[in-house]
Amino acid sequence: MPQIIPIRDLKKTSELSEMCRKAKEPVFITKNGYGDMVIMSMETYEKTMLMNDIYRKIDAAEQSITKGEVMDGFESLRNTREKYGL
Repeated sequence: MPQIIPIRDLKKTSELSEMCRKAKEPVFITKNGYGDMVIMSMETYEKTMLMNDIYRKIDAAEQSITKGEVMDGFESLRNTREKYGL
């Protein structure tokens, strides 16, 4: 379940840092009852960026398939072997 805290709690930096590390997900900050910011640990940020990169690559691959920009697997291996003298 997502952590939601008011902006006034940002003053408690040590507690907030610990909360982010333990939660392993973003912590949502509210201002006057409305969403204002999101903070997260470096570990969570890096995992999120990695997953975003993977999703972008999968999307690009799916678009290539849709456009017919694909190569036979055996042909690809043959080209790679020839290129690197394997």
